[in-house]
Amino acid sequence: MHMITDAAKGAVGAPLQMLERRAAAAREMRSSGRDVEFIRRQLPTVEAAMRYFAPEVRHAERLPATGPVLVVGNHSGLFYMPDMWITAAALVHRRGLDAPAFGLGYDLLFAIPGVESVIRRFGALPASGQAAEQALAEDAAVLVYPGGDWEACRPWTQRNRVDLHGRTGFVRLALRTGAAVVPVVAHGAHHSVMVLTRGEGIARTLGLDRLRVKVMPFLVGVPFGVAPVVLPPLPLPTKVTVDFLDAHDWSSDGPAAADDPRLVQERYDEVAEALQAGLDTLAAERPHPLLSRFGLAR
Repeated sequence: MHMITDAAKGAVGAPLQMLERRAAAAREMRSSGRDVEFIRRQLPTVEAAMRYFAPEVRHAERLPATGPVLVVGNHSGLFYMPDMWITAAALVHRRGLDAPAFGLGYDLLFAIPGVESVIRRFGALPASGQAAEQALAEDAAVLVYPGGDWEACRPWTQRNRVDLHGRTGFVRLALRTGAAVVPVVAHGAHHSVMVLTRGEGIARTLGLDRLRVKVMPFLVGVPFGVAPVVLPPLPLPTKVTVDFLDAHDWSSDGPAAADDPRLVQERYDEVAEALQAGLDTLAAERPHPLLSRFGLAR
């Protein structure tokens, strides 16, 4: 096993170094390459693809039509991310295509040649950089999934659990900028893929933590059966529901509150509890989103 581990680490060592350099460069990014015309052309294709999940969006009117807003969601569905695409489309429709809107992504996405250029044009910003704060200062909407890959790759048995993994950066960002915080809860996306295990031990062994990647999940599905994430299964056509919850206004706390660990934790718990309550409601209403997709259950 030790020889296999050393061989595996050696095989990924050079590519990791390259990706690490690119990720570090991305974190220095101060402005976005958001391309409005590109998004205008791609939006119909995105929405057509999302019809596979019979999307339902609720209470989009709770999202402020103008001004800085941090939209905070639970993350599901592995890298298919139907929750993210459906939420992003709803955000664009609510605020208008020309209004600045961005999404925070984890480092690995910005390190992959080809992928980086596309997601930048969609308006993606590195979650670990300073660009999000600048965007909110310019009255943008910013979509963030604090749980990141950890939550998106949680085991299928935890599909109805919100797991932001203790990441409080979004709270400090909102407090520093005075932006309104709108939780958005999604249900059904994590029913579309069956994750057996996050594979955090494998990720650690391979050194992926250098890219802030904590997981190397194993999945089960068609056509590969049980397989690592490099052989992903086809997602199931589950019904995905996205619900915008009531906005949280922390502006009276002031920017200095971002340095108060107790208050930061309170605000984090406030959002995490709102998301879990929202997910509990949706799960109780629609416990079988795959069957619901075909009218075989409520």
